[in-house]
Amino acid sequence: MKNGLKLFLGVFATLALSWVGLLLTAHQQIGSLSQFKDPVDETLYPQPLSGLAVQGSMVYQDLGCVSCHTQQVRRDGFGADLGRKWGQRGSYARDYIRDSVVLIGQSRLGPDLRNAGNLDLHPYADADYFYRLLYAPQSVAPGTNMPAHAFLFEVHALAGRQPSAYAIKVPGKFGPGAGYEVVPTNRAQSLVAYLQSLKDSYDYPVERSRNASAEKPKEGGH
Repeated sequence: MKNGLKLFLGVFATLALSWVGLLLTAHQQIGSLSQFKDPVDETLYPQPLSGLAVQGSMVYQDLGCVSCHTQQVRRDGFGADLGRKWGQRGSYARDYIRDSVVLIGQSRLGPDLRNAGNLDLHPYADADYFYRLLYAPQSVAPGTNMPAHAFLFEVHALAGRQPSAYAIKVPGKFGPGAGYEVVPTNRAQSLVAYLQSLKDSYDYPVERSRNASAEKPKEGGH
């Protein structure tokens, strides 16, 4: 084929330019996002993660939590996420700028965790709740299909030793029995710190106005 090389190069150049254009557009729209300074309290949002929570995000990745949980709340019209109390609003691109690895996920075998630490939505979700959920999921969420992560804890006999200040209370049949205590390891503590940090409660004015404009029906429409 006489013009085969020219055709190949033309197709290659078209695909390459399209790909570069896509990347540059995404970078211009998202890559340049920075923290937003609230004009009233002058606080920067999203707030950075603590060092312990950063370690916890790595534990979250190591355990493969992203295989069963997403971290993206869809706004009304695109799913029932808000009705399930997975968030107070849909997720914005700016929410993720503090994350070195964005853990959006794609499978929802379990609930979305983007606002797992939002106490306005989940007032029961304190540190003890997350520890019990990890150690014995059925103790706080009967019927859940979440596997136990007891390997993130140590069980100590109380005889001859001072009780740990970090021991958690595990109810009834879910505990190790009388004379023993359950103590979270450093990995468990950092993971819980990360889960508690997950809360997108601040509603950025720019993103909110853009979404409102997009959802506003056109004049004369139905």
